[in-house]
Amino acid sequence: MRDIPYGETRTYKEVAESVGNPNAVRAVGTACATNPLPLVIPCHRVLRSDGGIGGYLGGSDAKKLLLALERPL
Repeated sequence: MRDIPYGETRTYKEVAESVGNPNAVRAVGTACATNPLPLVIPCHRVLRSDGGIGGYLGGSDAKKLLLALERPL
């Protein structure tokens, strides 16, 4: 997740594939959900494959806000 550049997103599946286990989508979700440093390790940049926002420890409104703050002007 730390490798996802500022202003970009990846899907849970893409993150799973990037660590060499494309079937580990749920494990990626669990890693995001238990991330103790969500602003340092930007789990808010991980989205659902269907385009949905997905979950976030601080709630979906916080995730949407963080993603909006990273959008270019």
